[in-house]
Amino acid sequence: MPRPLILVTNDDGLFAPGIRALVKVAAEFGEIVIVAPNSPQSGQGHAVTLESPLRINRVNTFGDIEAYECTGTPVDCVKLAKHLVLRGRKVNLCLSGINHGSNSSINIIYSGTMSAAMEASIEGIDSIGFSLLDFSFDADFESSEFYVRHIIEKTLRHGLTHTNLLNVNIPKLKKSEIRGIRVCRQAEGRWQEEFMEGTDPRGQKYYWLTGKFVTRDALEDTDEWALHNGYISVVPSGHNLTRYQAIEPLRFLENV
Repeated sequence: MPRPLILVTNDDGLFAPGIRALVKVAAEFGEIVIVAPNSPQSGQGHAVTLESPLRINRVNTFGDIEAYECTGTPVDCVKLAKHLVLRGRKVNLCLSGINHGSNSSINIIYSGTMSAAMEASIEGIDSIGFSLLDFSFDADFESSEFYVRHIIEKTLRHGLTHTNLLNVNIPKLKKSEIRGIRVCRQAEGRWQEEFMEGTDPRGQKYYWLTGKFVTRDALEDTDEWALHNGYISVVPSGHNLTRYQAIEPLRFLENV
């Protein structure tokens, strides 16, 4: 049987340590093709480039592994991979990450990492976004690699049911300190935002977004609970944002 074809991307850029860790593990399972941004694209969400041309170039950053750098967003990378780089080839799995920083709870909405995986899932490709709760460029991915290997192997063997997108977050802990994996739901949460005001050397005001994440969703079936209690969280996700329970209560709007 031919080895599965695995597309790897991210939002931290082609030269981030996280994608190197992911490629290292993924290469054990199949043929790897990498298409990733040529610069960091964190927080881009599901943005696509419409007002400027996209450029994509093959690079030898990963030795013999087929790799391309793209001037666009993470979603652009997946679109170009499917329609140009891998045109006519069946992708068995898309992996995005390993992101430097959390993409749990509401962060999935803003995440370029998860949006890249989601774009692939929209195209019918089983996809997984991986994130480590460590924003440092020098983050230690050793523990992540063990669990990423486990999740990739199990996904390729069993497939995904009722979803084709997983949001995986890994706590910043040593392998011996991680208590296991929890399949759970996305916690309700939001960013409590502030804008720092400053003045540039020309006397013009500028603003810098800051803030902190807050959640009061303390139930044990959430990704936030799992992460705060030493577990890796796995959230089955998707792009359908319909609130089905609100359809019937809103029937009054049909009475014109």
